[in-house]
Amino acid sequence: MRVKPWEVPDGLWQRIEPLLPKKQRRFRYPGRKPLDDRKVLQGILFVLHTGIGWEHLPQELGFGCGMTAWRRLRAWQQAGVWEKLHELLLAELHAADQLEWERAVADASHLQAKKGAPRQVRAQSTAAAWTASTISS
Repeated sequence: MRVKPWEVPDGLWQRIEPLLPKKQRRFRYPGRKPLDDRKVLQGILFVLHTGIGWEHLPQELGFGCGMTAWRRLRAWQQAGVWEKLHELLLAELHAADQLEWERAVADASHLQAKKGAPRQVRAQSTAAAWTASTISS
């Protein structure tokens, strides 16, 4: 039987689960029990693999609604889960001597080019700002 690309194998889940932030439920008025993190992760992977919109995540797959998956993905990103997982997997590969450094690529998005940049250049803001109208004078 072929494994679906969004199914998370036990070995990978054992690495990811400890990195996920734990949210305590309120004692009084605890609300609905949150959906299992593994199911939500599989929903996230389903959306990313198929390219469908978050709002179109099929409920019958058992991954919860797309908005739940999107919110959980955002929370995990803000908690640094993916960066920690990347570091963990790199450390495991390095320890097993499985990294092929000759295939590695480094660019300015990962490393600073100290020799090529004499001074720090401030990035332009992409925030909304007021400007003169170009439609009427």
